[in-house]
Amino acid sequence: MVSRRKVIAVAITGLITAATAARAWAKWASPVARFDTDKDNTVDLAEAKKAAGNLFDRLDTDKDGTLDVRELRGRLSRKDFAAADPDKDKTLSKDEYFAIVEQRFKAADGDNDGSISAAEFRTPAGRALLRLLD
Repeated sequence: MVSRRKVIAVAITGLITAATAARAWAKWASPVARFDTDKDNTVDLAEAKKAAGNLFDRLDTDKDGTLDVRELRGRLSRKDFAAADPDKDKTLSKDEYFAIVEQRFKAADGDNDGSISAAEFRTPAGRALLRLLD
């Protein structure tokens, strides 16, 4: 026979687990929550570049300090890649990568306030920026 205490303990454990999972999901689901290091509910260019730099380092599988089309895994179209590669060496240095991040950041910043809100991340320009951050 199951005691009332066991039922309550299982119910509480389930609620705690669900709440923890919900918080984890919300953080994963929200770009602002993932990249907003100063906790102002927006992502500024410095925060975006920090996230982009972390992604760049993870994508640079051969650790040569550049990304080629293969390493980018579809984050940029071939046309966008060619535009972001001014020296035409078929790779992007971190500075070249940051330049395209900055360009996409400005395109996503619809209200020109210098930061990207959750709503701005949901726009096509915001989603294009997000592909370079995460």
